[in-house]
Amino acid sequence: MAWRVDFFVDAAGDAPVEQFMMELALPQRAKLLALVRMLEQRGPNLPFPYSSQVRGRLRELRTQQGKDKLRILYFGDARRVFILLHGMIKRSAKLEEQDIRTAEARMGAHERRGGR
Repeated sequence: MAWRVDFFVDAAGDAPVEQFMMELALPQRAKLLALVRMLEQRGPNLPFPYSSQVRGRLRELRTQQGKDKLRILYFGDARRVFILLHGMIKRSAKLEEQDIRTAEARMGAHERRGGR
């Protein structure tokens, strides 16, 4: 059974991951869209190296286009829906703490709104 994947939408009505993806070059966007499709199809069974644990319930979708390491931080909510929280092009070996905190804050905002 396919899972649903949604973009986190902030209080202003913006979807940061959707905006991030739209600003990428077409080959990068295509790779991330294919990865999101895999997440829909495989759900929590999407294996490493495509998905990995970050911290707590926070996970990352992982792909690379050339030297750019493309990442989307996400989590699964109680409705069996994956919420895409934060996208970035990673330049170092480790995720930046600020990126993790941004995703965690968005996850908290999503849950405070009751998952809408």
